[in-house]
Amino acid sequence: MKFLRKWGRILHRDFGYLFFGATIIYGLSGIALNHIADWNPNYSVELTEFTTTIDLKNPEKLKENINELLDDVANRKDYKKHYFPSENELKIFLSGGSSVVVDISTGKGYAEFLKRRPLFYQVNYLHYNPNIWWTWFSDIFAGVLIFLALTGLILIKGKKGITGRGAWLTAIGIIIPLMFLFL
Repeated sequence: MKFLRKWGRILHRDFGYLFFGATIIYGLSGIALNHIADWNPNYSVELTEFTTTIDLKNPEKLKENINELLDDVANRKDYKKHYFPSENELKIFLSGGSSVVVDISTGKGYAEFLKRRPLFYQVNYLHYNPNIWWTWFSDIFAGVLIFLALTGLILIKGKKGITGRGAWLTAIGIIIPLMFLFL
């Protein structure tokens, strides 16, 4: 057991250092994804309302008039395409997921601009396993987490270790997820 404890401590420490960054990445993105029903962790949305007098009913000048509208409310260079979801509504798609919606009968509309949230966008991107190399790294990290959990059980001896207080805390740590799973 002395041999296991010694090498467990050494590897536990070194893997802890080596995978510090990955732990922070998965911790932050895990918190963000846990609350995805409350907010969009990847993007913030900014709405801007406007009223225009530009004629968006004339099909011959529609593209030209859309560009004129975009000069006022967004950037014409961001234009991707447009369509009419209903008879009086024009929706203009912009690059980056942003859009402009106009009621062509009243001229009232709004622009919806999406902006990437700093840090959260990047850590969530990695959490979704963007390529095979990151998937391999994530699999290794998951294996190391299992190793860290197991070696953590044997690092400390005596009444504060797994044969004392550690046994109770470990049991509670197993019971809580099981309660959520079955209740």
